[in-house]
Amino acid sequence: MGSDTDATQSFYSRRAASYAADTGNYSVSEHLTRFGALLARDARVLELGCGSGRDSAWMLSKGLEVHPTDGIAEMAEQASARLGIPVGILPFAQISALDAYDGVWANACLLHVPRHDLADILQRIQRALKPNGIFYASYKAGHAEGLDGLGRYYNYPDQDWLRASYGHGWSSLEIIAQQGGGYDGLPTPWLHVFAWKMDGAEAL
Repeated sequence: MGSDTDATQSFYSRRAASYAADTGNYSVSEHLTRFGALLARDARVLELGCGSGRDSAWMLSKGLEVHPTDGIAEMAEQASARLGIPVGILPFAQISALDAYDGVWANACLLHVPRHDLADILQRIQRALKPNGIFYASYKAGHAEGLDGLGRYYNYPDQDWLRASYGHGWSSLEIIAQQGGGYDGLPTPWLHVFAWKMDGAEAL
């Protein structure tokens, strides 16, 4: 699987400028609007896989304290140019913050995490959240991991597998199935996940 994920990283490294240009003006999603509405105005948010910086730009405009990151240096550079602030290079396996964020936004990025690594990454994100913190992520739905027509790796989860991967420590886990599209222009089934970290009392 290593070669597949390496190829996926290479795809975004080589096409960072064109990918950011192609995706940078998509309209704000209903899920981002909801995420923002669930947070206090000055809440601290970690964005993973920020890509063009489009979603971070919207969150910053709403008064949120956003820490945009991407695992690909070239993509982080594109986002930094758009946002006018530093964008951290943060591979998912290096997430180490503890009780630091009111929200974590991971739009269409964890779908590239190899299946055998996803549970660990999700636990890292949970630890990075403050009690009662909100976590959003989206995935292309399926039943087995594989490559798309552009050679990118996807974990393609179904709802049962995804719910099991999130594990314990969430007070609520909501999975929304929707039809949509993707960068490849193909109709795509999506799973949108909102998860709330337990507070200290619930975890006891």
